[in-house]
Amino acid sequence: MGISFCGLYFRALRKDMLLNNNNDFKHIITVNGQFIEVAYKDKRVFELINNNWSTIDGQIIFKLANKKKSAIKIEKISGSDFIFETCNYCSKTNRSVFLLGGKEASNILSVKLLKTKYGIKISGYSPPYMSYPFSKDVAQSIKNKIVEFKPDYVFVAFGMPKQEFWIDDNKEFLKNNNIRFAIGCGGTFEFVSGNLKRAPYWIQKAGIEWLFRFIQEPKRLWKRYLIGNLKCLIIYLKKELLLI
Repeated sequence: MGISFCGLYFRALRKDMLLNNNNDFKHIITVNGQFIEVAYKDKRVFELINNNWSTIDGQIIFKLANKKKSAIKIEKISGSDFIFETCNYCSKTNRSVFLLGGKEASNILSVKLLKTKYGIKISGYSPPYMSYPFSKDVAQSIKNKIVEFKPDYVFVAFGMPKQEFWIDDNKEFLKNNNIRFAIGCGGTFEFVSGNLKRAPYWIQKAGIEWLFRFIQEPKRLWKRYLIGNLKCLIIYLKKELLLI
């Protein structure tokens, strides 16, 4: 059971739908306003959202999605929150986590901090930065690290949509190595490591965390947030309110 929102299908409405004893592999996609905007420009992204375990991310679209009447209560699920819930779950169920991508320093520190906090089996690997698809050597090095560690859950921080493409292209490999889910998580390791400051909770609840992040990295994020959020709102008006 899921919901249709902005012309896209969202299947993962609650965290317990993702953290369970079901052994079927899940490709989890945390969809915010920018993601919706990109989906309407890239057919592959559009289809990936519809065909996998997509969540409602971003406070603005979370509030808009909750205006729809659903038999299931919708929870906001973002990589930067869900990584802590996953690690807490692993501490109780003896499962393991692998952090893939992100900046090397942030990856290493995130592994260290999460291991200390939750006492879990956790490892990580940050391959050299390059465009996607990766070179054969880098692609194989990633697989070697995962095979060696044998994780249950993989968080992939390559940025959107590179991380979604990598998970999709390696779905059979991940299934064959008993990965329970792989989730694209963008800049999550920057927040976990403390190299980027997360917005205070009241700012998150007010739906303006994007503004807090924009102030920290205006040159990198102005297009994503100012243009992306506006285009997402236009899509919402077209698809949900049928104004156009």
